[in-house]
Amino acid sequence: MNEQKQFLEVTRLWKVDKKHYVKKSSFSAYALLIENHLLPTFGEKCEIGESEVQTFVFQKLHTGLSHKTVKDILIVLKMILKFGAKNKWMEYSPFDIQFPTEREKHNIEILNRVDQKKIMHYVQEHFTFRNLGVYICLSAGVRIGEVCALTWEDIDTDNGIINVRRTIQRIYVVEDGIRKTELILDTPKTKNSIREIPMSKDLLRMLKPIKRIVNKSFFVLTNDSKPTEPRTYRSYYKNLMRALGMPELKFHGLRHSFATRCIESNCDYKTVSVLLGHSNISTTLNLYVHPNLEQKKKAIEQMFKSLR
Repeated sequence: MNEQKQFLEVTRLWKVDKKHYVKKSSFSAYALLIENHLLPTFGEKCEIGESEVQTFVFQKLHTGLSHKTVKDILIVLKMILKFGAKNKWMEYSPFDIQFPTEREKHNIEILNRVDQKKIMHYVQEHFTFRNLGVYICLSAGVRIGEVCALTWEDIDTDNGIINVRRTIQRIYVVEDGIRKTELILDTPKTKNSIREIPMSKDLLRMLKPIKRIVNKSFFVLTNDSKPTEPRTYRSYYKNLMRALGMPELKFHGLRHSFATRCIESNCDYKTVSVLLGHSNISTTLNLYVHPNLEQKKKAIEQMFKSLR
């Protein structure tokens, strides 16, 4: 066994090593979870047991963090502990952490058909490049970072395709305990997110004449060489929705609305998953495929029909 080290020191060495293997945005997310949650609790410890981690989980849930966030923190904790054990600086035994049952159903928020039509009609009648971004999200289900990163080169009006190849995000960078933010333009996190999305006829009709006269290297939302960042665009979207008298809906609700309309149109689930750029179909099924009461009744009737 090498000389034992505190969790703080093992974390510092792990970060130096990990930086070589992950995207800058992923590394930034890890660093933030470490700084905000792991170091304040475990920083000076040379040994971390299951009971301490279980107590930590309950404390974090009690402060209002979601199950997902706490599980993300545990993933980072395990990576660091395994790294420490591999280098014989810390002992690590896999722990079995229990989470309380989530009793609340998390319903996704979407636009109803009437409101969606109203927004899309408004954009057609009041065209601006920023309004166009909202229309693209409702027509193609792209994420806010993806629409901010779109350039005219990504819009293929000859084949009626939107090529999603990049994303823009503002990340936290923690260096020597000092936090700062940085805007990065990068490829999406997973290979599935790099995708081709066919345009609707209405969207294609809108974009064809514009594509002939714009600079291909310019960003779609600004029609300029400088992009808009997600935070700024989210603020613009909120003001637009308020001006149109729409219900309060997070920007991501546009993507949810697109996916829901696809499912309602009986589009097969695998295709919806590919259009959304999900890493696997189970994500799509869990989020969007929830049989309604009529479908449940039909299933019961069919089952008993076969028993008669």
